[in-house]
Amino acid sequence: MSATTLSPAAVSAADTKADGRIPLRGHLRHTGALVRRNLLWIRQDPESMFDALLMPVVFTLLFVYVFGGSIGQALGGGQDGYVQYVIPGMIAMMSMTLSQGVGTGFSQDFNSGVMDRFRSLPIGRGSVLFAKVSVELVRMLFATTVLMIVAVLVGFDINSWPGLFAAVGLAAVFASSIMWVFLTLGVILKNAQSVQAMGFLVLFPLQFGSSIFAPTASMPGWLQAFTDYNPLSTLADAARGLMVGGPVAHDLWVTLGWSVAITAVMAPVAIHKFRTKS
Repeated sequence: MSATTLSPAAVSAADTKADGRIPLRGHLRHTGALVRRNLLWIRQDPESMFDALLMPVVFTLLFVYVFGGSIGQALGGGQDGYVQYVIPGMIAMMSMTLSQGVGTGFSQDFNSGVMDRFRSLPIGRGSVLFAKVSVELVRMLFATTVLMIVAVLVGFDINSWPGLFAAVGLAAVFASSIMWVFLTLGVILKNAQSVQAMGFLVLFPLQFGSSIFAPTASMPGWLQAFTDYNPLSTLADAARGLMVGGPVAHDLWVTLGWSVAITAVMAPVAIHKFRTKS
C-alpha cells in the first residue's frame, strides 16, 4: 500500500477518531447546517411532501366513511363515535408510516453520492443522521397538523388541547426511535426500493395488528397477545386516553419504554454502520 492510500478499515478508524474529537458545540452546529440543507432540498422539491400532505387526508376519509359506520356501531357510538376512536390511533399510524421515509431518503443519498461527500468533510458522522431524524420529525408534525384539520372537518371533538399536544409529543418520541431502525436499513440495503419493501413488511402487521383502527377484544387470543406487546397499540391507546379521556399511565410508560429501548439499541448501530460503510 502506498503512502498516500488508506484501506477502508484505516479510513473508518480515522473517521471515528476525528468524530470523537469534535466537541458537542461542533456536533450541534453541523446538525443545524445539515437540517437547513435538508429543508432547502424540500423547498426545491416540494413533491417530497406529497405523502405527508395526502396520506392523512386519504386514510382519514377512507376509514371514517368506509369503516366508520360498521365499526362505530360495534363501539356503540356510530360513525361519530368511531371518529373519536380512530383519530388518536391515526396519530400513532403517522408516526410509524412517515418514519419509513427517512430510510428511503438516506438510501437515495448514498446512491447519488451525497453521503460520500458528507463523509469526506470534517463533520460529525452522527450529525448527518441526527439531521435526517430532525427533518423527518418536521414532516411528521406537518402531517399530524393536516390530520387534525381533516379530523375536525369530519367531526372530531378536541376535548383537551394539552392532551392533544401531549399525544403528538409522545408520537414524535416514538417516531424518532423508529427512524433509527429505518436509517439502519437505509445504510445496509442496496437501494430505496429494498428499504421500502422491507418497511412494508414491518409496518403492515404492526399497524393492522394493533388497536389503531379497531378494538382488540374481538381478535383471536393469539393476536390479542401480539397486540398487547405491540408498541403501536400502547401509543394509540395512550393518545386516545390523552385526547378523549381514559386510562393513560400504563400505555404511556410502556410506549416510552419501547422508545428508549429501540433508540438505545438502534442509534449506535445506525451510526456505526454509517461510519463503516465502504
